[in-house]
Order: sequence, then C-alpha cells, then structure tokens
Amino acid sequence: MEEFKKDVEEAKETIKQGGLVKTFLSFDKMITPTLIKVIFYIGIIVSFLSGIGMIISGTKAYFGGGVQVIMGILVCLISPVIVRVYCELLMVIFKIHESLVEIKNK
Repeated sequence: MEEFKKDVEEAKETIKQGGLVKTFLSFDKMITPTLIKVIFYIGIIVSFLSGIGMIISGTKAYFGGGVQVIMGILVCLISPVIVRVYCELLMVIFKIHESLVEIKNK
C-alpha cells in the first residue's frame, strides 16, 4: 500500500511539472507497473471466486463432486501463487528498465 501511495504522489508531482497530456505522451513515467498491480489484485479475486465456485458446484453434484471440491481447494491455494509469479515476471522487465536508466544517467 505504501508503494501505491508513493506512486500516486509521484504522479501528482509529475503532472504539476509538465501537465497531464505532456506527461502521458512523453513516456517518461511508466504506467504499466501500476496496471500490473491492478491485474494482480483482479487475478487474485478471480482465482478465489473460481475456486469457491468449483467447491460449491462440487458439493451440489450427485456423482464425482468430491474431486471437484478438492480441485476447487487446490485452485484457491495454487492459482494466487501462479498469478503472483506471473506479475513478478512482468515487473522484472520494468525493474531492469529502471536500473538501465539509472546507469545511463550516471
């Protein structure tokens, strides 16, 4: 949450300095890392809801519902980890970019 507040403050300062349109069109500040964080939260919510849905439909099934309940539990446990790893892999690209920009500016 602290990073999000920091990103918002940086965005406000950048907008004050150059204007919203100029900041958006200059590609000086990357917006994708913030979008990746939003995608992460959406992915977590979707994975839990799908796991819960599998559990509920498994409990209502007449035959073979136990397997579906177990799969729903596994989805609730494993898919958030997969979403996190995917988002971290995307963030690595932007961390590399930030490091290269620092090296270039030195």
